[in-house]
Amino acid sequence: MTKTDRTPTTGWTLEHKPAYSPMMNPNLKMFLAALSFAYFAKALCGSYMKSTITQLERRFDIPSSLIGVLDGSFEIGNLLVIAFVSYFGAKLHRPKIIAVGCILMSLGTFLIAMPHFITGRYTIETTIRSPVNSTNTLTPCPVRTSAESSWKYEEPSLQPTRDCEQESSVSMWIYVLLGNILRGIGETPVQPLGISYIDDYAQSENAAVYIGCVQTIAIIGPVFGYLLGSLCAKIYVDIGYVDMDMVTITSSDARWVGAWWLGYLIAGVITLMSAVPFWFLPKSLPIPVDKHDRSCTPDQTRFIKDSPIMTHKIRQEEPANLYLMANEFVPTLKALFGNPVYTIYLCVTILQFNSLIGMVTYKPKYIEQHYGQSASKANFFMGMVNIPAVAVGMFSGGVVMKRFKMGVMGAAKFAFGTSLLGFFLSLLFLAMGCENSKVAGLTVSYTGVQGLFHQEQSLFSDCNSRCFCSSKGWDPVCGENGITYVSPCLAGCTSASGSGINITFDNCRCVGVSYIKSGNLTAILGKCPHRESCDKVFPYFMALSVLSSFIISLGGTPGFMLLVRCIKPELKSLALGIHTLATRTLAGIPAPIYFGAIIDTTCLQWGYKMCGGKGACRIYDTSAYRVVYLGLTLGLRTLSFIFCIWGFALLKKHLSREEKKALTNGSAEMELLRKEENSCVHGEPFILGLDSDVDRETDL
Repeated sequence: MTKTDRTPTTGWTLEHKPAYSPMMNPNLKMFLAALSFAYFAKALCGSYMKSTITQLERRFDIPSSLIGVLDGSFEIGNLLVIAFVSYFGAKLHRPKIIAVGCILMSLGTFLIAMPHFITGRYTIETTIRSPVNSTNTLTPCPVRTSAESSWKYEEPSLQPTRDCEQESSVSMWIYVLLGNILRGIGETPVQPLGISYIDDYAQSENAAVYIGCVQTIAIIGPVFGYLLGSLCAKIYVDIGYVDMDMVTITSSDARWVGAWWLGYLIAGVITLMSAVPFWFLPKSLPIPVDKHDRSCTPDQTRFIKDSPIMTHKIRQEEPANLYLMANEFVPTLKALFGNPVYTIYLCVTILQFNSLIGMVTYKPKYIEQHYGQSASKANFFMGMVNIPAVAVGMFSGGVVMKRFKMGVMGAAKFAFGTSLLGFFLSLLFLAMGCENSKVAGLTVSYTGVQGLFHQEQSLFSDCNSRCFCSSKGWDPVCGENGITYVSPCLAGCTSASGSGINITFDNCRCVGVSYIKSGNLTAILGKCPHRESCDKVFPYFMALSVLSSFIISLGGTPGFMLLVRCIKPELKSLALGIHTLATRTLAGIPAPIYFGAIIDTTCLQWGYKMCGGKGACRIYDTSAYRVVYLGLTLGLRTLSFIFCIWGFALLKKHLSREEKKALTNGSAEMELLRKEENSCVHGEPFILGLDSDVDRETDL
């Protein structure tokens, strides 16, 4: 039973509530665990989406720019609702709103996997038609006068067919687009409502560590996401429905598509499970001692709670008035953007996020194309090597911030210093490049001379002039001379034997053009492997990637706490929501699109769809890829440092102004503090009314 009595001075009725325990509230523990799991689930699904970029590109025959649209559709979902969820959700039952969001995320994840179950089997783009009996003598080079051949090369038909009309009527990638939008809508309340809930009900000195722990768990999610992507990329997309002995490509081939759909089913189940704990959490928790005046008794803090000046210190537990909240939205938004430090912070993070999102989205593809790694290995390296370094860096940043008791300026300097050091280390990536693979007619001539060839006629030479070859196919074979040929026909091979991936091509005339050897000149399926010198560079690239990622992520938690502490407490939820809205609208959506479009300009050989038109790129100019990919990433970060300098000047000016104001009003404030102390001692209901800017500086 709650005990009530009357105060000796006023006679007002008060409720005696137990004092807040210094130990963490059990419900706060449960919320931390639930939010960490939700962060893990959404991060796992998001990173798995990144790991399937090349798989989706090949499965639906789309360029990188369109893949960027699919990837950015997640941010579009956030854009639709995040401002309203952040503002109205902060005044409603935050845990239950987060639970609804997790359910929507899981439904969107299941929707992404749907095309696999409603479309036909994956057809490998190839101009080679294998014979029924593998013991027959094969002729990969049909003579132009020959009408029949057991191996026949056919130009892709540009005339619409019934299959073509059926394919174009339903674009399966639309399901991926809609599913990712639904994922974005569901993810909206997790960060702003979850972080503000922790900051409201955790002790101030522990809030940074708690948030650092949650973000560290969130970083662990991508580890499992990329590992799941690595596992699924090894499995053929239609495993169980095709005879793998008859598949003529391996996982390192540019046409290989793994079981991308399987990972989405697993991620969807995990995300659905993360919604369960939030249904059992309360709307609010007891206010920590350090959120109000420590010297007053629990009864006297009731007066502080009722004060209009202190409403931002203690959450009011009253019925939500949606009409009133709607009327207050625009003035609140103006007050938020009236803070110049917050505005500059937004500009810096928008540029940094453009660089980060573009880099992370296409990094596995960069590893594949530049260093000759398979999609499975690229995802494995991202998950087991790069992401753990980021997780350790995020957690270490929170610990450093608490250990040295960093203020606003200290956190800003630390975040800027780590970002700048990571930038200088990233410049070394430009020197860790590999030359283009030797592909006859694309990067070298048929005689082995280095150079780039952008004309279709360059694929033909005297050595294959007698063959009726297609210039639009992509069936790479590796000759004995170490040069890759676009197809066995263009290699001038006159015979072949075997089946599946064990086909060997013989008497390849083009191989002999740059290879002094008599007798049978052979070629085998697949591109030639990268040179040994390139394999030696790759470990150094990964080591530098780990080091730079760790150093940059050290400033992640201090930088995030700078966002939380540079604004008034009652604006926290809205500020976090607007921050997420701005970064995703101006970085999350456009960055994958324009990064992908620029990468597409470096393509040397495109695949072709059944109905004609370009499909997915089969091989890139890796030197140009490196320049545009790394150059754009580093250029955006350079621009962000200019805004950082401007932000430092504004922050220093603001702190100096507040310090002068505090000195000018020092005697008056000391008198107010003395009266407050007396009121706490003698039980008088005195309200401390400080200037809002001074209050904010105290919170900082």
